[in-house]
Amino acid sequence: MRVGLFATCLGDTLFPEAVKATAVLLARLGHEVVFPPGQTCCGQMHVNTGYQREPVALVRNFAEQFGDPSLDAVVMPSGSCAGSVRHQHRLVAERYGDKALRAGVEGVRTKTYELSEFLVDVLDVTDVGAHFPHRVTYHPTCHSLRMLRVADKPLRLLRAVGGIDLVELPEADACCGFGGTFAMKNAGTSSAMLQDKMRNVTSTGAEVCTAGDSSCLMHIGGGLSRIKAGTRTLHLAQILASTRTSPYVLTETAR
Repeated sequence: MRVGLFATCLGDTLFPEAVKATAVLLARLGHEVVFPPGQTCCGQMHVNTGYQREPVALVRNFAEQFGDPSLDAVVMPSGSCAGSVRHQHRLVAERYGDKALRAGVEGVRTKTYELSEFLVDVLDVTDVGAHFPHRVTYHPTCHSLRMLRVADKPLRLLRAVGGIDLVELPEADACCGFGGTFAMKNAGTSSAMLQDKMRNVTSTGAEVCTAGDSSCLMHIGGGLSRIKAGTRTLHLAQILASTRTSPYVLTETAR
C-alpha cells in the first residue's frame, strides 16, 4: 500500500522519534511511506477551544496535502489528530467551507487512521515482529478510546511483542488530565487527574508507560519525571518498531 504519514504538531516539534518509528514500522511491513512536505497542523486545538472558523485554512491544507488519489491510506501516531480529521474536519467544512473543501475533506477522512487501527483493521496484523524486553503498562487515550473506539487494538499489538511484560493499568480508561488547552485553562483539575493517573501507573511497577498519543505521554511523563518515579513514557509506535537488532533504548530522551 501507499501510505501518507501525518507527523502531527507534537510529533514534528517534540516527539520526532514516534513519527520516525511509525515510518520505520510501516516500511518494514512492506508499505511505501509518503511524507507530504507541505503538511501543517490539523486544527484540532482551534476546534477544541471553540474557534471553529479559524482552522478552515488548516483543514483545506490537510485535504490538499493528503488528497492524492494514489494514497491508499493516511496514517498518524495520534488518536486525537485522527479523531480531528475524521470528525472535526467535516464539521468545519460543512459550517465554514465551500463545496470543494467539503469534497476534499470527505475524500481524505474516510481513509484516515490512527496507527493501531490501521495495523489491525486494515492490514489485519497484530504481530509486527517487535521485541521489547521491558515491563510495560498501557494508557488508552481519551480520543482513541471514546472518539475512534480503537478498543483493545493497541493491547492486541502489545501482547504480540516479544519479550514484553505487559501489565494492566488500574482505572486505565480514566483521563490523564491533559485535554489540550484544558490542562492550561483548568490547571488545578488537570493536575489532580494527573496525580490519580501517576499513582495507578507507578502501582504497576512498570518501566514504561505507553500510549498512542504524544500529548498524553508528555503530560504523564512530565509528572513522573518530577516525582522521580523511575517510569518512562514511550509512544506505542516506538515499541512496535523495536526489534532485537534495532531496540529503542530507555535513555533520558525516552522520557
